[in-house]
Amino acid sequence: MVRKRAEWPQPDEYVVAIATKVASYGAYVVLPEYGNKEGFIHISEISTTWVRNIRNHISENQRVIVKVLSVDPQKGHIDCSLRRVSNEARRAKNNEWKRAQKAEKLLELVARENGMTLDEVYEAIGWPIEDMYGEIYRGLERAADIGVEAFAQVDAPKELKQQVAELAQQRIEIPSVEIDGELSVQVPGPDGIEVIKKALVAGLEQGKKHDKSTVEIYTLGAPRYKLRIMSPDYREAETILLEVVGTVTKTIEKRGGTVTFDRTK
Repeated sequence: MVRKRAEWPQPDEYVVAIATKVASYGAYVVLPEYGNKEGFIHISEISTTWVRNIRNHISENQRVIVKVLSVDPQKGHIDCSLRRVSNEARRAKNNEWKRAQKAEKLLELVARENGMTLDEVYEAIGWPIEDMYGEIYRGLERAADIGVEAFAQVDAPKELKQQVAELAQQRIEIPSVEIDGELSVQVPGPDGIEVIKKALVAGLEQGKKHDKSTVEIYTLGAPRYKLRIMSPDYREAETILLEVVGTVTKTIEKRGGTVTFDRTK
């Protein structure tokens, strides 16, 4: 069971819910991230369209993403909505849930190897990693990449940090993203080819400033050139793309040339 640090969810938060009972007037759910606290989805919050049969939208034991509408800790009552969850919010929350599950499985292994409870491991190193990285799994990915150095500023026992970093390197594969596109570069005049070469080299040098990523530029037959960026981080890949294309474009346009870029993926 993946858990959150807070005891209760907050209004407007998206949470994972599992349906336990479906009735004509709504659905009862439990929230595994919050100790299986019970929530309720009124039939009016099931769908944006008219609900002829509630079971066409939710059924017992089904896992769904809901939006928290209100929380009453004194009464132990949580109102939720299914219809107010966009496709984008659903995808984002499902991804967060999967990453949290992966993090918890690694922490469970740490607990077994040290004779600790899972809660003790969360307190000793799980939550401190979250404090540092905003998400436990993001910290584990960083440790898988650079080792225990990723936890240098994490407030946790040294031995535990070393153990978690080693497990992360053994069990977590750093994701890689790839961006491809085609540059069309033209420069008038007899020295056009040399100008293009210098511009592409400048673009490659700009990309090399990001040592965790790889940038390739090769000819498809003048004036077409392939640009490929491979990076462990999507945001970094996008940043490199802007920097490389920007560098090439600036160099070419200074010499009266033109650059277009068509992205393929």
